[in-house]
Amino acid sequence: MARINLLPWRAERRKQREREFYAMLGATAVGAFVVLFAAIFWMNYLIDDQNGRNAYLQGEIKGLDKQIAEIQELDKTRAQLLTRKEIIEQLQSNRSQMVHLFDELVKTIPDGVRLSAMKQSGDVLVLEGIAESNSRVASYMRNIEGSPWMGHTDLRKIENKGGAKDADKKLPYEFSLDVKLRKPEEAQQEEAVAAEDAQPGAEAAPAPAAAPAPASASGDSEATTPATREEK
Repeated sequence: MARINLLPWRAERRKQREREFYAMLGATAVGAFVVLFAAIFWMNYLIDDQNGRNAYLQGEIKGLDKQIAEIQELDKTRAQLLTRKEIIEQLQSNRSQMVHLFDELVKTIPDGVRLSAMKQSGDVLVLEGIAESNSRVASYMRNIEGSPWMGHTDLRKIENKGGAKDADKKLPYEFSLDVKLRKPEEAQQEEAVAAEDAQPGAEAAPAPAAAPAPASASGDSEATTPATREEK
């Protein structure tokens, strides 16, 4: 016997499809939220991890900056120590230079010249004084250039003060010289060379034997021989 369904099955089926649709829509929304939260959690994890790395790097950078500052401070200290060392070495080398310099000033100054002032600036010595004449100053410059501890001289000025009120009548010429000082090593080397040149040479060779006397014109001259024994 045939069965006839008189219920509104189409409307019922439509409602069922709507329920399924909403269920799928809800499941999709829930899945999307889960994925979104998972992505947010993962991104937060990556951000936190990167922040941790950044913090570690910042700490290491600060440590390196501190070490760099210490190294720079050590470099400054090293530079200061090297400067002091150079100054001490220069003072030690110049200690003997001043002694020799004053000695050379006494040796090189000629008669008719008198020094009134002396000033050293580095390796340049400025000499000021008075002299009898221009030739005395020229002689003084030659003596200075011949010194092993003093070198080239430049005449800064020479002026005749004979007509001045306070001028010395015997020493009327006022002069100023720039003297180039030599380094102690060069001066000592030149002194050594000069000392070697000043040493006496080798002993003179013995005089050659006297040539025999020529024969006389008569041909019967007697040969002279030294005595070898005493006469009895």
